[in-house]
Amino acid sequence: MTTAIRIRQFVPADRDGVLDVILPIQREEFGIEITAGDQPDLNAIGDFYQSGRGGFWVAEHDGAIVGTIGLKDIAPGRTAKAQAALRKMFVAAPYRGRPYGVASRLLGHLLDEARECGIEEIFLGTTAKFLAAHRFYERNGFAEIARHDLPASFPIMAVDTKFYVRGIAG
Repeated sequence: MTTAIRIRQFVPADRDGVLDVILPIQREEFGIEITAGDQPDLNAIGDFYQSGRGGFWVAEHDGAIVGTIGLKDIAPGRTAKAQAALRKMFVAAPYRGRPYGVASRLLGHLLDEARECGIEEIFLGTTAKFLAAHRFYERNGFAEIARHDLPASFPIMAVDTKFYVRGIAG
């Protein structure tokens, strides 16, 4: 069944499909009062994510976007440790877990891309409400850290209350 899922780079024509996945999860599943306008990164995915060592990918099934994941370069042009932020990881409810494995495939793709680009650490922020996400990140090598341990360049969202980091082995 997983062969029917394709992970590919975001293109501008995907914007509405991305919003159709992300906004209902934020608003309906988790009761977060947020709009696309509250998330400027969603209105400029190419500029915000697809620059430096960053990227944005979608999971597609039968021509429909069913998942998203972004990697924001937070240390562009610096000689210090190459760091990035994992953002906008969302999977439509019917595609979570088995048999599709969309979340694992999206994260695996992002980690491979990060490794190829020389990223050394990936940080992420999430809300206290996303309990399944916490377990998923922890199972995949992310360790919880305190907010004050984040790099100064980490883009904190207003709803973020829990933070993680993972090192990337070359």
